[in-house]
Amino acid sequence: MITISLEEIHSWERFYRANFINCLSGFKSVSLIGTKSKEGVPNLAVFSNIVHLGADPALVGFINRPKAAAPDTIRNIEDTAVYTINHIHSEMIQQAHQTSARYDSSVNEFDAVGLTMLWRNDCNAPFVTESRIQYSVKLANIIPIPANETWLVIGYIESVYLAKDLREKDGILPLEKYGTVTSLGLSSYYETKHIINLPYAKP
Repeated sequence: MITISLEEIHSWERFYRANFINCLSGFKSVSLIGTKSKEGVPNLAVFSNIVHLGADPALVGFINRPKAAAPDTIRNIEDTAVYTINHIHSEMIQQAHQTSARYDSSVNEFDAVGLTMLWRNDCNAPFVTESRIQYSVKLANIIPIPANETWLVIGYIESVYLAKDLREKDGILPLEKYGTVTSLGLSSYYETKHIINLPYAKP
């Protein structure tokens, strides 16, 4: 087993270091977050750090980078208190990844990358038509993380939309059947395969 010191890690080129550290926490869920500015401009951005926070109430969180680096999504959520989260499948990876580019706040990323906006009456933020699993979220909290000037954005899951109802009898959503992909590092995407279902563990 090799040992890699913090000193060695700090000596690496920026993107090499970021990819390496990003991989240590394992494969990540990757989704597109849709918002709309108070001026009415739709925004779309890819996030690979979305996490389940609880089922009752249904809460989901994501980490927003420092506002100087990634201001649009968090500002729109602060202003409107609503957003959408949209799963990514293999046929839309390139368009989804392109949303990570630093477009000006006046640019509609849906148009820029070639994805389609979908509006629903119960949500003032755009969904991604091409996504097979979509849900709307209402802002609960935005919590600063002083250690690196990032932000934990927490929201209540409101409505969920499925391209097909593939729910299993125990409530599992078999994401591999929807083609949902996962990510690793800064720009690598992976398909998934189900291995096993285990019973609830007891002592």
